[in-house]
Amino acid sequence: MRLTILGTGNATVTQLYNTCFALSEEGQHFLVDCGGGNRILSVLKETNLPLEDIHDIFITHEHADHILGVVWLIRLIGTKMNQGAYEGNLRIYCHSDLVETIQTLSKLTTQKKVCKHFNERILFIPLEHGDKKQVLGNEVTFFDIMSTKAKQYGFTMILKDGTKFTCVGDEPYNEADYEFVKGSDWLMHEAFCLFGEADKFKPYEKHHSTVKEACQLAEELKIPNLVLYHTEETHRKERKELYTAEGRQYYSGKLYVPDDLEVFEV
Repeated sequence: MRLTILGTGNATVTQLYNTCFALSEEGQHFLVDCGGGNRILSVLKETNLPLEDIHDIFITHEHADHILGVVWLIRLIGTKMNQGAYEGNLRIYCHSDLVETIQTLSKLTTQKKVCKHFNERILFIPLEHGDKKQVLGNEVTFFDIMSTKAKQYGFTMILKDGTKFTCVGDEPYNEADYEFVKGSDWLMHEAFCLFGEADKFKPYEKHHSTVKEACQLAEELKIPNLVLYHTEETHRKERKELYTAEGRQYYSGKLYVPDDLEVFEV
C-alpha cells in the first residue's frame, strides 16, 4: 500500500495545501478528504493519481478545508463519465448527515449534466458509527471521532498483510474510540503546532493538539508508526526538523512529518 500525502496544512494555509491524502494499491486510489478547492486537481496531477483511477473518496466532515475539493472531483469525473472516459462508478463515503451537504454544494455549482449521475454512477455511501466496508479490497471500519465542533468520522483499514492503518480525523484522538484504534500499526494524527509555541498558535482553543500530545498519545498506545499533519505553516521549510526534534522527546517509534506530495510505503 502506498500513502501519498496530498496536503498537510490546516484550514488557513496559503503555501501548503489543506490536509488530505491517498492510499493506493494495484493502480486504484482511496482519497481521504479533498482540501478546500481546485488545487486538488494539481496535486493529484503532480503525484500521478489519474482521475480515471479514483473510485473511492472519503470525506471526514463538513469544514471547507476538507470538503470543497470534492465538488471539483465530482465535476471533472462526471464530465469524464459523459465523455465515455471513466469506467465504473465513483463512491463517496461520508457520515449520513453529510450526503445532502455534498449533493447540495455540487448542484449549486455544477451543471445538471454532471449531477444527473448522482445515485446512478456517482454513489453516496452514508456511514454510521462502526460501519464496515470493502475499499481497495481491504476491510475499512468507519467511526465517529466524537467531535465537539462538527460531526466527523475517522477510519481503520486492515491491509491484506494484516497491517492496521488508522486515521482519527483532524482532532485529537478520543479515548471513546479505543476499541477501533488499539493495535494500529500506523496512526495519522493532527499536530497543529509545536508544544513550545502553543501560546502563539492556541491549538487548544480550536480543539487541536501539539506535537507533544500527539507523540505522547502514540507512545501510550504503542503505535509503531506515527504521521503528523494538519499543521501551521510558519515553519514550513524547517517544520520536519523542528517537529521531529520535539516529537522524539515523547515518542520512540517511527515519526513521520511529511511535506506536501511526499510518498510512503505502508
